[in-house]
Amino acid sequence: MSKSIQNTSPIENTLALLGRLLFVALFLPAGIGKLTGFAGTVGYISSVGLPLPSVGAALALVVEIAGGLALLAGFGTRIAAVVLAVFTLVASFFFHNYWGVPADQAFVQQLLFFKNIAVVGGLLTLAAHGAGGWSVDARNQA
Repeated sequence: MSKSIQNTSPIENTLALLGRLLFVALFLPAGIGKLTGFAGTVGYISSVGLPLPSVGAALALVVEIAGGLALLAGFGTRIAAVVLAVFTLVASFFFHNYWGVPADQAFVQQLLFFKNIAVVGGLLTLAAHGAGGWSVDARNQA
């Protein structure tokens, strides 16, 4: 049986908060960058042949910004982590397909692909264990 959010130790709460902040450092700037460089994002999505690149860019920036803010606050953390995990996994197959690029580009794309797979693993762990005691989720559970 798992502990409730309120019954976590200060060390667990500190690590959960730091973990959430590190995810925020990845997703929130990426989402803001897509917002401020929307045309470039649409062009990049178009370059891999995905349909409706403007819709995809809008969806990506909403997921990254809203998901990043949710993790920052620890609000709806489990759902936000799952959404970000699915988003990251799907994006990895389209944008870091190391198996389909020339050999001189494969190493970097493979590195980025597996980095994203590790991020997905971390997000799924966050989804499993929750935001920790220093979060809106914990306050709402009290």
